[in-house]
Amino acid sequence: MSVMDGEAAPGAVRRREQRGWCWYDWANSVFPTSVTTVFLSLYLTSVATEAAKADVARNGPRACASGNALVDCDISFLGLAFPAGSLWGYLLSVATVVQVLVLPITGAVADRTQSKRLMLAIFAFGGAFATGLLALVAGSNWQLGVVLFVLANICFGASVVVYYSFLPEIADADERDAVSTRGWAIGYLGGGSALALHLVIYLGHDAVGMSTETAVRLIFFLSGVWWAAFTLLPLTALRRHRAPESGGRESGATAITAGFKQLISTLRQARHFPLTLAFLCAYWVYTDGIATVTQVSAQYGKLELHLPQETLIVTLLIVQFIAFIGGVLHGVVAKRIGAKKTIMISLATWLAVLVSAYFVQRGQELQFYGLAVGIGMVLGGTNALSRSLFSQMVPPGREAEYFSLYEVGERSTSWLGPLVFAAVGQATGSFRLAIVSLVIFFAVGLVLVSLVPVRRAIQAVGNTPPKLL
Repeated sequence: MSVMDGEAAPGAVRRREQRGWCWYDWANSVFPTSVTTVFLSLYLTSVATEAAKADVARNGPRACASGNALVDCDISFLGLAFPAGSLWGYLLSVATVVQVLVLPITGAVADRTQSKRLMLAIFAFGGAFATGLLALVAGSNWQLGVVLFVLANICFGASVVVYYSFLPEIADADERDAVSTRGWAIGYLGGGSALALHLVIYLGHDAVGMSTETAVRLIFFLSGVWWAAFTLLPLTALRRHRAPESGGRESGATAITAGFKQLISTLRQARHFPLTLAFLCAYWVYTDGIATVTQVSAQYGKLELHLPQETLIVTLLIVQFIAFIGGVLHGVVAKRIGAKKTIMISLATWLAVLVSAYFVQRGQELQFYGLAVGIGMVLGGTNALSRSLFSQMVPPGREAEYFSLYEVGERSTSWLGPLVFAAVGQATGSFRLAIVSLVIFFAVGLVLVSLVPVRRAIQAVGNTPPKLL
């Protein structure tokens, strides 16, 4: 049984799709949490450092930019030489640029062919497979890790674009906030559960006679299995809701070419929906602040507050599990006062959290844990409601294309927050001033969101607004 051209699905079937859809947040969260944030950055840097050390042994100290630190030893890739310690930063930049090029085409092809379920399967299983293969990275073969991470990152971003585009099809205007916040909350719970399991393996590897390297490689393999296994749940629940524009006749290169042409057409048409673009710009501003806070919080705790590594790990787990509660709470509040007002309250809370971060005393673990609770309460909900509210402002049948712009814009501006943090820290010599400087992103985002007439924006694209906004 299928539902085509926007026909409303029966209630029980729709609820089944909504429950299944939420599970992909659980499935994919293992990649940004355990793989990208915690384990791969340090592991890949150590593998690259070992490669540089071996190069020094073979060719002498000229392979090092500085003879007093192995992390400054040069490695080379595609003819470019750079310090091993810089590998992860460059890799994140390259992976982001590649996503910016790939995701818009992904969205256009998804909308044109309406093969969203198949595309979700391809990208999810492809990303899971590449993640699992990271277990093969050992010794000095860091180049394999680079290739696999870029592939996994592309698949992650593309699968998220397709996944987001299902939301307007499986939930009506008044259901969407609750479904989105539920999915985001479940995602943080999944990421936290996977990370807790992985930390048990990592911290207890000596007890079972396992080396640190083997433990990390096992974590990569299990992360791939986690991603793939839980992806089966949304795939069994989701269905096609619209007929393909091509009548199902396009495939392969033809679909990609047609999708590229459709993307150009969509970009031209997007200027006719300035209110949608206005909200998108506001989102790009404050999501850069959110991403930066999550990226630099560990650095702030370690270098400014002089907290031990164990405290930082516990803090990360606190954020993950509190974000589950925060996501659910945002859904409850949005149901009572509307998504826009809830987002504005959330952004105001972000301002208070950052100001509080300035006053956390050095070495005070409990104060830092309290800060983690504050971040967790607003972390998931802000993004979840932004996702559902934006989905209301998207022209029907163009969901994947607009969500590709949503994701691409987020990644394209993600350099600005870290730049502000680093520049203020360097200019003032204080990470306290650097962390509080990030309030600008939330203050500007709050003002911009308040100025967007979201009801008019939703009506302008031909959608019916929810009762509360």
